[in-house]
Amino acid sequence: MADIFDVIADATRRDILGVLLDRHAGDAHSAGEISVSEIVATLELSQPTVSKHLKVLRDAGLVAVREEGQHRYYRLDAEPLEAVEDWIIPFVASAADVEALNAELADETREFASTVGKVFADTSHRVTTAVERVTPRKWRRD
Repeated sequence: MADIFDVIADATRRDILGVLLDRHAGDAHSAGEISVSEIVATLELSQPTVSKHLKVLRDAGLVAVREEGQHRYYRLDAEPLEAVEDWIIPFVASAADVEALNAELADETREFASTVGKVFADTSHRVTTAVERVTPRKWRRD
């Protein structure tokens, strides 16, 4: 599989992703799908050029295709772009944004740990109580 950065480095592929994003965001009836001929018309490119770039995008997991007869309908799958987002955020985020994010994550972590601790304590108490109820007194370590 090609490196995601190599895939999105091409301007034509970025244009195709933009068309797919517009369709994804703008039309609930089409499930975000668009035909190859619509992409060709929108970008005013040749069909072979669009098909070539769609294959690269498909191989990178950035688009999904549905075949219906001789027609192909593409939709955006932005999940692979999360790696790009993770890489680029430190370069574009301000120090205040990073500090706020770290503080938010720390708060979430503390809240999560507290919840886990409470659930663990409650579960431990329930198990101990259940064991005491079913264990005869002569076998207990009391």
